[in-house]
Amino acid sequence: MTHPTAPTYTPEAVADYDKVRRILAYITENWREQPSMEAIATHVGLSEPHLHHVFRRWAGLSPKAFLQAITLDHARGLLRDSASILDTAYEVGLSGPGRLHDLFVTHEAMSPGDWKAGGEGLILRYGYHPSPFGEALAVATDRGLAGLGFVDNGDYAAALADMVRRWPKALFVQDQEITGPMTARAFDPALWKPETPLRIVFIGTDFEVRVWETLLRIPLGRATTYSSIAEQLGKPNAARAVGSAVGRNPVSFVVPCHRVIGKSGSLTGYHWGLTRKQAILGWEAGQTGSISD
Repeated sequence: MTHPTAPTYTPEAVADYDKVRRILAYITENWREQPSMEAIATHVGLSEPHLHHVFRRWAGLSPKAFLQAITLDHARGLLRDSASILDTAYEVGLSGPGRLHDLFVTHEAMSPGDWKAGGEGLILRYGYHPSPFGEALAVATDRGLAGLGFVDNGDYAAALADMVRRWPKALFVQDQEITGPMTARAFDPALWKPETPLRIVFIGTDFEVRVWETLLRIPLGRATTYSSIAEQLGKPNAARAVGSAVGRNPVSFVVPCHRVIGKSGSLTGYHWGLTRKQAILGWEAGQTGSISD
């Protein structure tokens, strides 16, 4: 297997995210008081200029613009025409490497037997790497990326256990050299190129794989709902089952389960935490330029 460039995200990206995470947690806890930028900066131990610098470096947005990107009103805006976006994606199709306006991937699914066997006979290589949203855990087969999660509070064992429980009979082998380039390819927009698609592998039930394939069709800077996905799958009454499958998506960020929200615009649940979901959506707004600064 040939690899793209070495990871471009440094530990500084993790440090920036840690500051952003603390800021978002503080705002969520104190939203009724509408804390000022000065109060927010003081809470995280930064000067106001440094606070602005961190957000500019991390998201390409000012703190004010970033916070605008994660409001309920903006989330509702992301849902406009969500059904037609999925319709368009299906009409266009994914005949080659692609996702509309976004990160380019190719995907395949393991056989249902691989999933039912709990991954028995599979060798899954894993590694920990810095990312814009905290330390990431990547898991790969020889055919591509199979898992991408996050480490919280320095608990590497818990992050790995979360992946191991999905395929309990597989052999997990630590191999940073294999997973590092895949992680860089996932998180670095400079590497999102159709000529170098990221290969991903789905290991799940037939229904889960269908849901995850639908998630790949949600463009950067947009969102959809569980019920819209259920309708696309021809199962309009299966929104709850869709929600369960979305929650079991093992390839965070690349398969954008963070772009599925409630009909009201509420962010609802996220396997890797609502604060991280807010952060990813705000970061993506900076990538698309959808928020005026």
